[in-house]
Amino acid sequence: MEEYITQLIQLAEQLSELMSENLGLEKTFIKKLFSGANGLGPVMGTKVATYPQGAIILMLQDEVPGLEFYKDGKWVEIPPCENNAICVNTGDQIEVLSNGLYKSIVHRVIRDKDGSRLSVASFYNPSNDAIIAPAPKLLYPSHYCYGDYWNLYGKTKFGEKGARLEAIKNMVNDNGHGHTNNDLA
Repeated sequence: MEEYITQLIQLAEQLSELMSENLGLEKTFIKKLFSGANGLGPVMGTKVATYPQGAIILMLQDEVPGLEFYKDGKWVEIPPCENNAICVNTGDQIEVLSNGLYKSIVHRVIRDKDGSRLSVASFYNPSNDAIIAPAPKLLYPSHYCYGDYWNLYGKTKFGEKGARLEAIKNMVNDNGHGHTNNDLA
């Protein structure tokens, strides 16, 4: 069991590094945030069968179906993972620190009619003194020049809104003060 937990910790840390990089953050951002003020590191716990919501959940489930995610107003059955693969679920802490870019997954486990279902869920969670907040780099700028936005909007109004909002974030990131007179095309 110790070797299994050691490998799960390594997997969770690799996932946290990939998630951090995917968000454009320092590779160790999530791990450092989860380490809290005491710097002791994230907390790893494992529960069998019933378990609470966590930050990054790594779940080994047997061949019996029963895991469901809530998506678009309905419950969607997730087929059991093959070859002892690990199912990864993100929780509230990841949604908060990513400023909503990663979503917390609402899920449930439905018992098999015979009641014979096994799942082992392991949680990579922040330490109790960790302060969870959106990463500053992922927040919109506190201010920007509306003329710059209007110029950008005129050139991109029929494009994807996400790209336009990302350009607004970059108004501050590029020059540090939220106001440019540059052509934002």
